[in-house]
Amino acid sequence: MLFNSFDYAIFLPIVFFVYWFLVQKSLKAQNLFLLVASYVFYGWWDYRFLSLIFISTIVDFVIGQKIANAEGLNRKRLFLRISLLANLGLLGFFKYYNFFVESWVGAFSTLGIDFAGSTINVILPVGISFYTFQTMSYSLDIYRGQLKPTNDFISFAAFVSFFPQLVAGPIERASNLLPQILNKRSFDLNEAKDGLRQILVGLFKKVVLADNLARFVNMAFGEYADLSGSTLLVGSIFFSFQIYADFSGYSDIAIGTARLFGVKLMTNFRYPFFSRSIPEFWRRWHISLNTWLNDYVFLPLSIRFRYWHKWGLLLAAWITFGLSGIWHGAGWNYIAFGLIHALYLTPTVLFGRLSGIGSKKLKKKDSLGGGFISLIGWGRMLFTFCLANISLIFFRARTIEDGWNYLAGIFDRSVFTLPQGIDTFPVLFLGLLIVGEWLQREREHMLDFTSIRVPVWLRWSIYYGIIFLLILFGGEPVDFIYFQF
Repeated sequence: MLFNSFDYAIFLPIVFFVYWFLVQKSLKAQNLFLLVASYVFYGWWDYRFLSLIFISTIVDFVIGQKIANAEGLNRKRLFLRISLLANLGLLGFFKYYNFFVESWVGAFSTLGIDFAGSTINVILPVGISFYTFQTMSYSLDIYRGQLKPTNDFISFAAFVSFFPQLVAGPIERASNLLPQILNKRSFDLNEAKDGLRQILVGLFKKVVLADNLARFVNMAFGEYADLSGSTLLVGSIFFSFQIYADFSGYSDIAIGTARLFGVKLMTNFRYPFFSRSIPEFWRRWHISLNTWLNDYVFLPLSIRFRYWHKWGLLLAAWITFGLSGIWHGAGWNYIAFGLIHALYLTPTVLFGRLSGIGSKKLKKKDSLGGGFISLIGWGRMLFTFCLANISLIFFRARTIEDGWNYLAGIFDRSVFTLPQGIDTFPVLFLGLLIVGEWLQREREHMLDFTSIRVPVWLRWSIYYGIIFLLILFGGEPVDFIYFQF
């Protein structure tokens, strides 16, 4: 079920009404209803894949108790490995089986060896990368002694399948979301109002901006060999904003929807294109994934490689970003995207200080403040955007070769000509996004008016204006980009 569909517009009010008016007196009934609603939401695509969520839920629910009750570190490690094997096994089969087979056959072919390998028609379950990491965090945190297992299976299953963030995140930790599921929730009118505003922001980003930019982006990347450098440059910039608007739009809708149900999800984006360095970019972009990789991959590896000093830290960074790339998709272009950022961070590791690749809280130096930004600050912001934009070309390209060719096409004399085929509306909407986010850069989202005074007439003009644009441009619902991951 798509957030930007008519089905969801009917589904959400019904779930909200039953949740708060019919089952609110019993926490068990409320969680059971939440579980059923979440399974209906996910099963709307293909009910057969509900079995995968159920298997992950069963495995980690049982393993969590086994780890907690196990005597001795070796027994705990055994049960943890079972959890990791089960979860990563499912993820690996459904997402990476064909990729590994094709890569293996291709590697032998380059050596002149004819190696037979057969692929199979595997359908990628929507959101499997997200809920797999979410359930794994439960077992990992229990193993580390940071979390106690729950005996309430219904609540645990509701945590795993919580529908607002089930398909494309944020990737929640059990330590944050599970206690909210286990304890009684109360309705907060102010939270619900701001949640609706955040949903409206997300719909604007997705329907009005991302889907309009997509038409030009698809043309640019599909026909890049025949287009001018200036057109390719605009296409790459448009894609950077398309994927940001698409994915952060989903996160806004997910977070806003959760607030309607008395649940607070973690922030997933903090205006990343205002970053003034690559490390800051990763503290603002896809925060739930980056903090997950930081806590469960980068930090453990950096401790294991500590005797190699900065070279060990560098190796940990390259491994982590390589995994980040392949997490996004079964393709070498995604791995290239991750390793490009590892390359960007190499000088920081060797000559500066890198304490992590993600953070739930911004550092003081990351604050954009409410005042004047120096020319140097603007220059660093533009340079960081250019670096991120180059990496996202490979993210969007079908292959690494296509990415290189697209990038080479930009660095052509035709880059100084006028770009072709640009519509007025996407540029206008992009300008609205940039200005709106800059004005609200110290707040949670563009329509966060909770701590500032905005005239009533202006606020409602903005709301109705966005609704009008949604009606005007909201044709056939388009999938969110991250559904394929």
